[in-house]
Amino acid sequence: MGRRSSGNVPELVERAREGDPRAVARLISLVEDASPLLREVMAGLAPYTGNAQVVGITGAPGVGKSTSTSALVSELRSAGKRVGVLAVDPSSPFSGGALLGDRVRMQDHALDREVYIRSMASRGHLGGLSWTTPQALRVLDAAGCDVVLVETVGVGQSEVEIAGLADTTMVLLAPGMGDGIQAAKAGILEIGDLYVVNKADRDGADQVRRELRSMLALADRPEGAWRPPIVKTVAAKGEGLDEVVAEMDKHFAWLSESGELQGRRTRRARDEIEAIAVTALRERWGDVHGRSELDDLAAGVAAGESDPYTAADALLESFAD
Repeated sequence: MGRRSSGNVPELVERAREGDPRAVARLISLVEDASPLLREVMAGLAPYTGNAQVVGITGAPGVGKSTSTSALVSELRSAGKRVGVLAVDPSSPFSGGALLGDRVRMQDHALDREVYIRSMASRGHLGGLSWTTPQALRVLDAAGCDVVLVETVGVGQSEVEIAGLADTTMVLLAPGMGDGIQAAKAGILEIGDLYVVNKADRDGADQVRRELRSMLALADRPEGAWRPPIVKTVAAKGEGLDEVVAEMDKHFAWLSESGELQGRRTRRARDEIEAIAVTALRERWGDVHGRSELDDLAAGVAAGESDPYTAADALLESFAD
């Protein structure tokens, strides 16, 4: 049942829906522990999901993601919205826990019952997201959060995975963190729905904005497609966050009106189902066959006696048997 006591799942779900932060924490802990009760948890949450706006916040290390997230929470709270934050931190190579779990920059919201902040370890996952993130998102959605912010670790080119998880993907840049060409190399110009040039009080902010605008203008977008805006902010001073929220709302409205919202969420659910199914198949195969057969097939491929496709076919046939 995992390291932590689970409690009664229907009761936990009901308490989470009422905004009880301890119940929300318990449910996310069950997710992280891969508890045997996880199926019951997800089934209990399912009828109450699909209402939150999910915003992914990504960008290179040092652009001010945590500061921007905290300032964005303040702006959303001033509009009366309940906010959830999933901060996916680098993992300790020893404990597997989040290295930045104290979220020092977000302590301003620690006593606000309408804000739930949870650090989750990336557990070495290169995409910048923990495999448990989609299910933790579902917990916060069912708990009545109007907006859920997902702040990723900032690992560069692999971080494009956030685009598959969020309704709106916000890409942060800052002066002195590399030019527009470097941003294009990192792949972030393909995933952003909203671009934010943070630390705009520094020299070079206008240049970054111009380069971004030029790069985005080169993109081949179909008629009626969303055209990502570029907003300048100084998150440390709370400047420009009102415009960021306004652009988030515009994008969410466009998603709803165009039908893209349903499409994105369907793709998200499909990917999650596939990941769960593949993991289950891998575990079932391991339980039945052990690792020796896979090791033998791998040794044959390494020795040039077979190829990986033939070996994979043999593996699938053994599972069918």
